[in-house]
Amino acid sequence: MNMLGTFIKPMHKEGRRFVAIAAGITVALFLLAQIFSFVGFLAWVMVGITIWVYYFFRDPKRYTPTREGLVVSPADGIISLIEPAVPPAELGMGPEALTRISVFMNVFNCHVNRAPVGGEIKAIAYRPGKFLNASLDKASVDNERNSLCIEMEDGRQIAVVQIAGLVARRIVCFSDPGQSLKTGERFGLIRFGSRLDVYLPEGVQPLVALGQTMVAGETVLAELFTEEPRREARAD
Repeated sequence: MNMLGTFIKPMHKEGRRFVAIAAGITVALFLLAQIFSFVGFLAWVMVGITIWVYYFFRDPKRYTPTREGLVVSPADGIISLIEPAVPPAELGMGPEALTRISVFMNVFNCHVNRAPVGGEIKAIAYRPGKFLNASLDKASVDNERNSLCIEMEDGRQIAVVQIAGLVARRIVCFSDPGQSLKTGERFGLIRFGSRLDVYLPEGVQPLVALGQTMVAGETVLAELFTEEPRREARAD
């Protein structure tokens, strides 16, 4: 990878109009600054905001591991919760608690979401709700969310849930029920700051720890065919 490619990433098409709006405001402010000099400061602030909006909607290439049975992170961010929880009722996955792994995305993370496993989308269910801080436990229940149930070849199912946050006001899902996804394939995004929950199949242990940094489509959350115990970690 060359040096330019390290800093300049492709932008997802969902971000085009937001960058265009920010850029238009920036140009307008620079024009006004020719008349009112004090506007020049605001114009330069808007330059920074325009760059940030582009950066927010970046959609870099990811290198997804292809070994069978791996569950990868659906989002960039930090592991904020690992706990037993019942999947969203609207998915019809039953009343039993499963291990839920929550990945919290701040406004500087890449917000393109990727499938944690390959399989067929059995259900997609949107539910309106509140816009609490997505790092809170109750955000999984109270906040606006969009839930997917993915069934793998062996019949086991995984739920992945897009949850709007304090700043986020728009959940986008590119996929449809019945569609087949590959592990790491893009299926949606959230604007601007949010969280994704993954509900592992019964008996599958997480191979990540609280506070660990995730890379969507690359970091392994769990392995379906291993008896390795849940991992712990220390902070240095």
